Amino acid sequence: MRRTWIAVFAAVLLCAAASVQAQGTLPAGTAISVTVDQTVSSKDAQEGQRVAGSVAENITVNGKVVIPKGAKANLAVASVESAGKLKGQAKLSLKLVSVEVKGKTYTTTASWFGATGAARGKRTAVGAGGGAAAGAVIGAIAGGGKGAAIGAVVGAGAGTAGAAMTGKTEVEIRAESKVSFRLKTALTVQ
Repeated sequence: MRRTWIAVFAAVLLCAAASVQAQGTLPAGTAISVTVDQTVSSKDAQEGQRVAGSVAENITVNGKVVIPKGAKANLAVASVESAGKLKGQAKLSLKLVSVEVKGKTYTTTASWFGATGAARGKRTAVGAGGGAAAGAVIGAIAGGGKGAAIGAVVGAGAGTAGAAMTGKTEVEIRAESKVSFRLKTALTVQ
């Protein structure tokens, strides 16, 4: 009987020690690196869309692991803007909604991770300008001054159409990418 009580007491002490090791408060400013489990694109992402991830490395306080590597990270699309055909810039931001540690979910308040694509306005202008110049040269050769004017207009239209047909410059955050967030407020994990 005495051995049974000793075994129960030892088990209780081990459980208490394990729970103390997982407890801690991460101060504001703590970086949390997350590996994204799925590809997200500005082409088809929706604001609020859930994205799965996992904590990329142990998060420690005073040498104690508070959030272990591999803990589930729940992300969401915070904002998204698709690139336009002729002008605009693709933008995609993710936010860290919560992390799960030992079956408990902890809501976070953290900075967003954002990615921005190349601007299309300058690219369209270069295409139209290059097309206009080429059209003017060809028109001048074919029909003199009047041909140059007509060629410039046609060339500008062709350059603009070419820029539109090259497709959108979207932003992607690929699966297995590491993204980083910083806590805005302290997070206590128990």
